[in-house]
Amino acid sequence: MNLAKYIDHTALKPETTVKQIDQLIEEAKTYNFMSVCVNPTHVKYAADKLNGTDVLVCTVIGFPLGANTPDVKAFETKSAISNGAGEVDMVVNIGAVKDANYDLVREDIKAVVDAAGDVTTKVIIETCLLTDEEKVRVCEIAKEVGADFVKTSTGFSSGGATVEDIQLMRKTVGADMGVKASGGVRSYEDVKAMIDAGATRIGASAGVQILKGEEATGDY
Repeated sequence: MNLAKYIDHTALKPETTVKQIDQLIEEAKTYNFMSVCVNPTHVKYAADKLNGTDVLVCTVIGFPLGANTPDVKAFETKSAISNGAGEVDMVVNIGAVKDANYDLVREDIKAVVDAAGDVTTKVIIETCLLTDEEKVRVCEIAKEVGADFVKTSTGFSSGGATVEDIQLMRKTVGADMGVKASGGVRSYEDVKAMIDAGATRIGASAGVQILKGEEATGDY
């Protein structure tokens, strides 16, 4: 198992500087992570720096609240891809999920999937805010409209990935769709537990420490 290719090496804090993005990029090239996951403002810079490597640039859409309209999320997706994003992780309209307004949830996710075209789309469902029934329904909708992954968390709410949520998400979407664990994955043991539960991608700011067998601190 090439563990590095499971990891989206992540820097999403609002205070992230270009110097920190440079460090993230150099680490990604050194360890050959699957991607760097950065805020949209850093996408073009990261894409230019990673040109000629097989490290992708991943970015986030409607992040971290998910409360933008579908049209805004679609525009943000197209803009990010034009700047060099190879994957997009969108936050669902969590309030709409809590309202059981699943028509809006479907419209919201589909807007990003359609805007992304062939670019990989991951749907952040923010598991810590949802009931198991809501988690299942959102995962079902994400699969129905053609998203490539469902993802646990932004890392900016009240909780992150759990083994139980990964198991539930994997059971819901089946064997062929991606499941990404993010938020609080800080050690090799954490990663192994998530992969054993069904995760096919890991979002973490602690990618280097994970590969070194160390444990990091932090929320993402």
